[in-house]
This record gives sequence, C-alpha cells and structure tokens, in this order.
Amino acid sequence: MTTYRSLSSDFVVAPQITTADVAAIKDAGFKTIICTRPDAEDPGQPSAESIGEAARAAGLSFISIPVNAGQAPSSDAVIEMQEALNTLPGPVFAYCRSGNRAGQLWTLATQG
Repeated sequence: MTTYRSLSSDFVVAPQITTADVAAIKDAGFKTIICTRPDAEDPGQPSAESIGEAARAAGLSFISIPVNAGQAPSSDAVIEMQEALNTLPGPVFAYCRSGNRAGQLWTLATQG
C-alpha cells in the first residue's frame, strides 16, 4: 500500500492509489476512501470510478470530490467534504496526486 500521512486520528492523505491498493486500505482499518483528484490528470491514472467500484466491492464507502491542481478548492468542494466527513464512516483515507489537495480540502472543511 502507498504511504500516507495522518492529519487527525481518523483522516489520512496519500498520493494516487490503484485498485490493487484497496484491499490493503481496508485491512488497515479504513472505512471510507475519498478521491480529490480529477480524472485524466495524468496518462494511465486510474479513474475515480474504477477505485470507487473496487472500494464498494470491498465494503468501503467512496466519494469523489475533484479539485483541480493549482487551484484552491471551491466552496462547493469544501461543503461536499464537510458532508462526507459528517456522514461517511471513519477512519477516512483520502488521495490525490500527492496528497496535498486532499489535505488542503480537509483543512478547509474542518476549520470552517
């Protein structure tokens, strides 16, 4: 499984994952996966839909809240993240290209 960094006791951020990582994410105790990366940012990048299908097949919750690279998350994205954090089971594993956007979105959603 890809390395991740904890932002709180129940929220971590990581770089791009693959469908093969989902089982290890579940085995590590995570209950929800959040993708904050738009599809097709890089050639060969797994789609959010493919990760979501693998997550749901493993019994995990999944949501995609895309944030474009180099842009601040929109207020809609912040609201979506707040709703996800309030309604989906934790702990949460969030990813994007590097983990930075996922962390930025979490920070805005939890400081708001």
